[in-house]
Amino acid sequence: MTSTDWSDRGLCRTADPDDLFVEGAAQNRAKMLCIGCPVLTECLAYALDHRIEHGVWGGMTERERRALLRRRPTVTSWLNLLETARVEHERSQDATAVAQTAS
Repeated sequence: MTSTDWSDRGLCRTADPDDLFVEGAAQNRAKMLCIGCPVLTECLAYALDHRIEHGVWGGMTERERRALLRRRPTVTSWLNLLETARVEHERSQDATAVAQTAS
């Protein structure tokens, strides 16, 4: 992986890179490493913003990332988009929890 400010906090930092740059069914095993990673959003945004073609990044395979890039060709900063979506999701989760508590 490329060294960035966030990559030192990734769950994959101690993984063998050969385990992250795999093909076929092995990609599903590689994606499992991403579950619960504290920098999943940053990792995925980095791969999308830099058009990285190989490996599992941010819980997505290269095929999944290509499909996402095709669906959203006008996105100029995936980091901004994903961070905004994450904040909105967390806000929605908080509002749901408050509503359930009040019931």
